[in-house]
Amino acid sequence: MTNFDIFSSALEFEPFASVAVAAERILHIDPSACVLNCRRAMEFAVKWMYSVDKALVMPYQDTLVSLMNAEDFRDIVGADIWRRMDFIRRAGNNAAHTGKKITEEQAALCLENLYVFLDFVAYCYGENYTEGHFDRSLLTQLAETPAAPAPEVPEADLASLMAENAALKEELTARRAAQQPTYVPKPLDLSEYKTRKLYIDTMLADAGWTEGQDWLNEVELPGMPNKSDVGYADYVLYGADGRPLAVIEAKRTCVDVAKGRQQAKLYADLLEKKYHRRPVIFLTNGFETRITDNLYPERRCAAIYSKRDLEKLFNLQTMRTSLKNAMVDRAIAGRYYQEGAIKAVCDAFARNRRKALLVMATGSGKTRTVIALCDVLLRHGWVKNILFLADRSSLVTQAKRSFVNLLPNLSVTNLCEEKDNYTAHCVFSTYQTMYNVIDSAQDEEGKLFTCGHFDLVVCDEAHRSVYNKYRDIFNYFDAPLVGLTATPKDEIDKNTYEIFELENGVPTYGYELAQAVRDGYLVDFLSVETRLKFIEQGIVYDELSDADKQAYEDTFEDENGELPESIASSALNEWIFNEDTIRQVLHTLMTHGLTIDYGSRLGKTILFAKNHTHAEKILAVFNREYPHLPGFAKVIDNYMTYAQSAIDEFSDPKKLPQIAISVDMLDTGIDVPEVLNLVFFKKVMSKAKFWQMIGRGTRLCPGLLDGRDKDKFYIFDFCGNFEFFRMSKGKPTANTIALQGAIFHLKAQIVYKLQDLAYQTEELVAFRKTLVDDMVRKVRELNRENFAVRQHLKYVELYADPKSYNALTYEDTLLIGQELAPLITPEEDDAKALRFDALLYGIELAYLAGKTYGKARSDLFKKVSAVASVANIPEIAAQSELIDKILHTDYVERAGINEFEHIRKSLRDLIKYIPFDGAIYTTNFADEILSVDWKGSELENDDLKNYKAKAEFYVRQHANDTAIAKLRGNIPLTSGDVEALERILWSEVGTKQDYEAEYGQKPLGEFVREIVGLDMNAAKEAFARYLNDASLDSRQIYFVNQIVEYIVRNGMMKDLSVLQEAPFTDYGSIVEVFTDLSVWAGIRQTIEKINANAAAA
Repeated sequence: MTNFDIFSSALEFEPFASVAVAAERILHIDPSACVLNCRRAMEFAVKWMYSVDKALVMPYQDTLVSLMNAEDFRDIVGADIWRRMDFIRRAGNNAAHTGKKITEEQAALCLENLYVFLDFVAYCYGENYTEGHFDRSLLTQLAETPAAPAPEVPEADLASLMAENAALKEELTARRAAQQPTYVPKPLDLSEYKTRKLYIDTMLADAGWTEGQDWLNEVELPGMPNKSDVGYADYVLYGADGRPLAVIEAKRTCVDVAKGRQQAKLYADLLEKKYHRRPVIFLTNGFETRITDNLYPERRCAAIYSKRDLEKLFNLQTMRTSLKNAMVDRAIAGRYYQEGAIKAVCDAFARNRRKALLVMATGSGKTRTVIALCDVLLRHGWVKNILFLADRSSLVTQAKRSFVNLLPNLSVTNLCEEKDNYTAHCVFSTYQTMYNVIDSAQDEEGKLFTCGHFDLVVCDEAHRSVYNKYRDIFNYFDAPLVGLTATPKDEIDKNTYEIFELENGVPTYGYELAQAVRDGYLVDFLSVETRLKFIEQGIVYDELSDADKQAYEDTFEDENGELPESIASSALNEWIFNEDTIRQVLHTLMTHGLTIDYGSRLGKTILFAKNHTHAEKILAVFNREYPHLPGFAKVIDNYMTYAQSAIDEFSDPKKLPQIAISVDMLDTGIDVPEVLNLVFFKKVMSKAKFWQMIGRGTRLCPGLLDGRDKDKFYIFDFCGNFEFFRMSKGKPTANTIALQGAIFHLKAQIVYKLQDLAYQTEELVAFRKTLVDDMVRKVRELNRENFAVRQHLKYVELYADPKSYNALTYEDTLLIGQELAPLITPEEDDAKALRFDALLYGIELAYLAGKTYGKARSDLFKKVSAVASVANIPEIAAQSELIDKILHTDYVERAGINEFEHIRKSLRDLIKYIPFDGAIYTTNFADEILSVDWKGSELENDDLKNYKAKAEFYVRQHANDTAIAKLRGNIPLTSGDVEALERILWSEVGTKQDYEAEYGQKPLGEFVREIVGLDMNAAKEAFARYLNDASLDSRQIYFVNQIVEYIVRNGMMKDLSVLQEAPFTDYGSIVEVFTDLSVWAGIRQTIEKINANAAAA
């Protein structure tokens, strides 16, 4: 008897079931033949599925790998079964082509995986399914029974099968669709040592290692400090020269890998002594892997390196030279701040930091800076392979062009365009493209993008990229990381600095927009802030003209004769497009925009539109109002094909269009120095994105203005963006996960709350079990071969076990939210139903937590009311009693978990019937301009033509002059010092009137001190009495140190109200920190003395 006899009874399964039976019978005689037969049986079953299931469409070729990798097939079998099948396929390939030894354990695992797959096939397509399980004890019985010869089964021909089973397609597809949703996956048990060892062996095989050749198990190492004087390294990996490249300590229990750290160190010591080279150390327990590479402290890595990765690592360690006196190629990056940024990164890397963040103003040459940095690291032997990532293909293309121009000898490839050129030393890619090729890119040696393939990863526009769903890419590639950004976001859950392991607000190097403008490397702007009535106030019926009122009535009156009193401003450019509003915007631009060709032609302009429909309406109005300018304006957004060529045309000063109407595509990362006008015809909620968009105009452009250099650009703001950010309301958008991931996290929190004694009723216990079963199913469906899932495998395995939910802790809910929820894969379910699920689960959680849920309850009433509006639909009519109770009684107020679940289950599939009024209205009501304000940029001017810029520039350039040095050193000024400052600031730089017009009656010493700051040593000396006072506690010393740092940066502390904010309040208020207020009084006197020393004039 074999495990597969159960499938042979069904006539349709017999051909591949008989091969599976034969495979099991020869397990102990020939494991390789067993594996090959497993693969044959599986291939036959896969082709049979294609022949009977309408959802499966034949891919471009009928090889097993193509059939298995088809997206529809993977969706049907699910990630867990697909992983098992892939194990069989790879093991079969190894048995057939590589000559690698197949062990009985591997063959037995193939049999078990095949059983699970065929069980799934029988469950989905079989008429009379019998539940069973794989019985390993049968394998031992077979060892004592002579094996029958394998039956002669012809190779499965897909075309023949399709012809043979054509009549069955409708029936079996319907059966699978009905039965598949209730199938419960059977996860692979990784708790046993032998099974886990197979998992580690597979990881090694995937990285290209060959057991018995360059990978040896249980290597005997004499000299260990134990009784026998001998130790056995679990794995040793060898290079082509026969010397060890790495030693792997694989723990035999699911414990912290740190327990093997000392043991692995001793093995490495012995191997180093024998071979005169210290191997890399890997520690793994099957879930987590750590590396010690003799350069950096121990760190976590995604997997074990391939042989070529390790050999490259040792070659680079041999070639590496110090970065201390690295010379920057100034032909690539010749500006002082670019060189400063490169040296700051080199200094960080030399101090064993593996991450660096460059915060540089848009237009200041971030790409040139990183190219010169790569050049330095390549010349000094620190890197060989570089990965450049950006979030849009246009940015990738632009960066590659720059690298090709400035480093012509570096081999490069753009994965977005060259799908099969993977072997270049510098790879450019979007996050999505890299995410998709990590597991599939191969060359003659096997998998190419192993975790150690790249020696440097560059992340462009890091503020938008590093914290989104592709963050797993950075965790996968074990390489130093350099982030480039103009505006990092520094808030909870989206802390760019935290990702780069930096103190908040302190990048590796920073060069801000204001400084770039002062230095003359970027240009300043004027904002033209125009208030339009409809955009600001909406469309109010009573305020329209008689003609417009008639048009309003004709457009918006409903079948009952009802008319809305007004239409909110938020509807404008969303579903109402008012042509006169667009006309006013375009007229303002065309009348006041900066021009070229002696005023005859509007300069290059980017108009930021709200959405694609908005952009097309703008273009239509433009073409109607300015028919004499064909091709002058063009929509450039993601809806168009060949968008890059359109961007290239706009970037060419000799080509049209002059106005690019953009929806997101030109917001960031596009360099067009000729841009003279930006038009904000949409609200921007993110301050970071707002300044990135402004950066489209800041670049220099010599000779643009009829021979004169570009010295400014205009920003036309019609949506109150400048005012919005002046009020400090701008916040980065929340870090969201997919809806089903959010639901998964909600379920985890509900499961946690339902453990309370108050909820141990029969119904709620059953409800909790249903939630747990669903969560376990979702976790088991995750594809453990996917590189992103592998980053979280420890938690995937933990929460794939129902026992882990028996006593869930609050920490568990946090881990599930952080580690698993972002991985949860979407199911084929109605999006509206899912949103309703999320709403009700949120209400249930709020109920369990004892919180109010007013807004959610309001949303529930709105949705149920909308469902009630189409009660003629039979499915809705069937729930009329429940709908009536919700809307017209206190049912919801009195409801508990059972009632909320009843609402969710009863109504979720009815939400799709809610009518969607997706109407788009085009109107032409007369809009009016309320005001137009021309304002400076609120940055210091860049050309030193105004007094403020000149004065500050002079002070910085003459920091060592006697009076300025005294102010920086907290030394009181003499009358002679004051006269010297007056002579310079009131005579040479400008007049006293100029000074007072800019700074009022501010003393000269205060003005200078605010610019140069206070010397750190001088500040510490002033507060030495407190910093060295042993009687002060740690909170008080912290407080004094924060004052010192503030004064060093700002020169003085005139406004003591800052002491009521962080970081001064980190450990409490002044009264809480200084219980003895006499101490605080002394500190305050010191502050006032420092201020007084600067106020001598």
